[in-house]
Amino acid sequence: ISSFQVYIIQVSVGSHQWTVKHRYSDFHDLHEKLVSEKKIDKNLLPPKKIIGKNSKSLVEKRQKELEVYLQTLLIKFPVTTPKVLSHFLHFHLYVS
Repeated sequence: ISSFQVYIIQVSVGSHQWTVKHRYSDFHDLHEKLVSEKKIDKNLLPPKKIIGKNSKSLVEKRQKELEVYLQTLLIKFPVTTPKVLSHFLHFHLYVS
């Protein structure tokens, strides 16, 4: 049985707050689209790990790295968030 880690993202925009859940593969797909569409640094996303990928220390480390990744993207696009990133963070469901 294959197991995988789900990362919980707390999103806040003004007075709106919500939670989004994604696997690392979702981050990877997002990153590939942003690299091709927006020419962001391909090394910005933390690397995929195979061995010990579900160890508590790796999960905690990757969670911090993914948080920095998302914050970096939001800083890079302060005015207009790319559609693929908005969709990833479910802006379309909560912010009008």
